[in-house]
Order: sequence, then structure tokens, then C-alpha cells
Amino acid sequence: MATIADVAHEAGVSISTVSYALSGKRSISPSTRDKVEAAASKLGYRPHASARMLAANRSNIIAVTAPLHADTDHSAHMQFAMEVTQCAREHDYDTLLLVHNDALEGMQRSAATSLADGIIVLDVDAHDDRAALARTLKCPIVFIGIPEDTTGLVCVDLDFEAAAEMAIDRLVAAGRNNIGLISHHQETLERESNFPLRFLHGFRKHAADSGVASAIAYPTEHRAHEAIAALLKELPDLDGLVLNTSADVAASVTAALAELGKSVPVDVSAIAAGVTFSTHRFPLALDTIPLDAHASCSVAVDMLVEMVEDGLKPPATTLIAPTYINFGSVTSSTASVIPQVN
Repeated sequence: MATIADVAHEAGVSISTVSYALSGKRSISPSTRDKVEAAASKLGYRPHASARMLAANRSNIIAVTAPLHADTDHSAHMQFAMEVTQCAREHDYDTLLLVHNDALEGMQRSAATSLADGIIVLDVDAHDDRAALARTLKCPIVFIGIPEDTTGLVCVDLDFEAAAEMAIDRLVAAGRNNIGLISHHQETLERESNFPLRFLHGFRKHAADSGVASAIAYPTEHRAHEAIAALLKELPDLDGLVLNTSADVAASVTAALAELGKSVPVDVSAIAAGVTFSTHRFPLALDTIPLDAHASCSVAVDMLVEMVEDGLKPPATTLIAPTYINFGSVTSSTASVIPQVN
């Protein structure tokens, strides 16, 4: 492997001149720079990453602030963190994961020390303190998630309101008019995690606009039994179910209904909507409107890199349209299968 000394010998200049020419730290005549670059190319020499980063005045690191909470879904948490990392590598950036409880301190340190060129914000709350801080920092920042006040922020996320509408429309098209929603645990909602609240809002509004009877239940354990009982108490004719909840709760829905003499999809058609997990390994696979971590993270990282390298600021909020995966858990009241929605 060629060294900087080899390049200096090939170009007929000093080692320091090669360093200056390739790092940009000092002004070098165009002819000398051309000789050095030609020698480096001929020998296949690549300067150390630290030199390249110094020349560009960048660290080539993206900080990812993703604090852990008592109610954090660790599987989804790491799925998003890993997707950001993989998308960043496609742009030749590394990532620095900030999981400390004091998320503000991590962001401030990254921006103040130029430790990172930009910041991705995960696990966003409706009234997230990081949103207010982001407005004061000069460092490029993109939120994967949408706080209540998006003024001055760049945000990317699934359109959860549209996902709720899609789920209800699918059930209504199948003749289901008594639709329940199993949401997240109250702890998550009280923390004001942004996406369950946005899904809840979309569900309530579209159910009312569609004229269907609806009810919402919140699991108290890691299973659906209590939530199903609560829904049936309010909606005795429950025939449609939307699951914007955790994987363990969603996976237990068919068993909870079976204990009450009801089956999916004939008695109750069910859809998992706005979720990061796949249902194909459930006892009965459920139709899914996925929260695709790759889709959100790739768009967010592309935007952040554009801000870092070109100084371009993308649209304030980018919503990713939901898609539908059909596993056959929604049928009409006569048990005929509804065509797949693309």
C-alpha cells in the first residue's frame, strides 16, 4: 500500500507539500497540486480519514439522539438506529448514538464541539425539549417524528393520520362498522410519544367522519385480553379491529378473541397499522400498514447530508404515504376476500 512518502517521491516534492496539497490546509500552486494528485492517483494512495475530514472541515459523523425511556420498545428503537447507521454509511458517514437520559446535553455537546456534522432525532415526543433546542443550534438537524410545533424544524415520518384512515376505509369496505382501536400503553401516551397520538387523532377523526361506531382501548399488560374486553363492553357488536400497539399485544389478539368464541377474520377483521413489526410469524398473520424504518430513515439521512454538504434546507415536514400488506385478515361479512389495496 502506497504511503505519503511514496507520493512525495513520485511527485518530486516534500512530504509536507503532499500533506498540504491533499488536505487543503495551505495554499499550493495549481501545478504542484496537480502533480501531487496525479502521483496519488497513480499509486492508489488514499489519505487518512482524519486528513480528508480536516480538508472538508467535517467529521463525517452523524449524531443520533435516541434516549431510552422506561416504556421504550427496544426492538423498534434499535431498528431505527441501525437503519440510520446503514443509510449514513451509504453516504460515507459514521454514526454516534446518543442514548443518555439527558438528550439535550448530548445534542449541545455534539453541536458545540463539532463532534458531528449533523444530528438525527429519534423517539420524538409531542412537546419534545429537543425541538426547542434544535431551533437554537446552527448544526443541521432532522427529526424522524413530528412534534406538535414544527416551526423551524425539518421533520420526516410516516403519515400516521393517513394510515389510520386507510385502516378504517379497508374495514368499512368490508362491511365492518363497529371498529375498535387497541392503542399503546398509557405510559407511552402520557409521555406524549408523537406517533401514537397522531394515529389516535387520525382514527378518532376518520371514524367520526365515516359514521362508524368506534371505541379505543389501552392495554395494561403485554397481551390484548383486557383491551379486547374493554372494547366489547363499549362495542358489543365489534367486527373490526385496528392495532396500533406493541408486537406482544398484537400477537395475542387472535387468542383473546378465541377465548370469547370469536375468530379472525370472520367475526372480527383485524389490521395492524403504523407498526414496525411484521405479523407473518403471528399465530394468524394480520394485514399490516407498516411503519417502514428504512423508508423514514433513508429520506431523513438524505436530507441531512444535503444540508451538511450543500447547505440546502429541505421542506419543513415530509410525510411518507402508507402502504398496505394483505395477509387475508380482513374479509367481508360474507367471508369473501376484499381485493388487495396498493
